Amino acid sequence: MAQIYISLGSNINKVHYMQSALIALESHFKKIIHSSVFESEAVGFAGNNFYNSVVAATTNMALADVCALLKQIERDNGRTASDKKFSPRTLDLDLLFYDDVICQSPAQLPRDEITKNAFVLQPLSEVAPDFYHPVAKQTIAQLWSAYNNPQQKLWKVEFSNP
Repeated sequence: MAQIYISLGSNINKVHYMQSALIALESHFKKIIHSSVFESEAVGFAGNNFYNSVVAATTNMALADVCALLKQIERDNGRTASDKKFSPRTLDLDLLFYDDVICQSPAQLPRDEITKNAFVLQPLSEVAPDFYHPVAKQTIAQLWSAYNNPQQKLWKVEFSNP
């Protein structure tokens, strides 16, 4: 049984697509824990604010199958292959960790943005404070405590899980 962490993000019809993602994730994974939902300004482009959160779960699925499933959930929620990295999106699901696997394919693990973006690190610190980052060699709580990027502001929002 693998422990996985997935970031969720949306800046188009945010509540709808975040709830839709949670319903899909709950139907495929066990022991889901959902962080608070945070709102933040778009990073890397001018656009609507994003909602972001992190889900912790366990799975018997292979790493490649988890990655394929996340892409399918994105497509099922209006994401297209032509969507650029820094652009508005209905749904963005990124696998952050699959146990302590370090790899570049089928996904970059651990995900590089974990240590760079408050909108990933803060919700991750809620659901996995004691998880040890195998590259940074610190716990998520330690990484969040040391995080310092005053230009990335985020705030908790009221959000009802489906």
